[in-house]
Amino acid sequence: METKIHPTAVVDDTSELGVGVEIGPFAVVGPGVIVGDRSRLHAAAQVHGPTRLGAENQIYSYACIGFDPQDLKFAGETTRLEVGERNHFREHSTVHRGTGKGGALTTVGSDNLLMVGAHIAHDCQVGDRNIFANNGTLAGHVEVADDAVIGAFSSVHQFCRVGSHAYIGGYSVLTRDVLPFVKTVGAKPACFGINRIGLERKGFDADSLATLEQAYRVLVRSKLNTTQALERLRHDLGDSPHVRYLIEFVDASERGVIKEPPRRGGSRGG
Repeated sequence: METKIHPTAVVDDTSELGVGVEIGPFAVVGPGVIVGDRSRLHAAAQVHGPTRLGAENQIYSYACIGFDPQDLKFAGETTRLEVGERNHFREHSTVHRGTGKGGALTTVGSDNLLMVGAHIAHDCQVGDRNIFANNGTLAGHVEVADDAVIGAFSSVHQFCRVGSHAYIGGYSVLTRDVLPFVKTVGAKPACFGINRIGLERKGFDADSLATLEQAYRVLVRSKLNTTQALERLRHDLGDSPHVRYLIEFVDASERGVIKEPPRRGGSRGG
């Protein structure tokens, strides 16, 4: 399979292009970039390094991948971006490399979709099969597990975590960790039940959904505090691997988790 480079593209001599790569008009591949097999940079896309892209990534027009971090402490030290396979970085999306004091590495897994204007900041760790809707934003040092949805125009604060299969509604502001399996929505965010539709699409069976519903009620809807709720979950539902993951996620939280129920008479926007 032939590698194709448009005559107007700029490809640095230190970059490495895999088999079947396409570099479109006015696209830029900067120094220290490795582009995996069958990946494509569309017109005017830019990738700077040190950055490694796996196979079959799509970088659309005006996306900027692997640029310097937006951190005043960054002093030009060598930092990296590592990206897996089959990701789609749509127009104007941005992903920045790490910082020296933050681990020097930003990672993005495989099969993620970043819609128009989405942003992954320095030192973030993003897993697989996540969807970032338009202008969904991660600040620095955020961890996103797998199969989550970051809603349009939502923002996740530095050092927060987003659990697997979490659903974040549009225009939400997240300053604490976001529970796995749960719909979290609002400028003053609240939890609106488990992400049932998303979980069904991912193949969760009826028993698993019922167990997670029960766990949600204990953690969010009961009058137990977090310690008491986790103890109840360990005792009553600890055989479920999904509930064990939920317990471990809450236990490991340093910023605390968002687990407020919806406010009576309030809107989802808070």
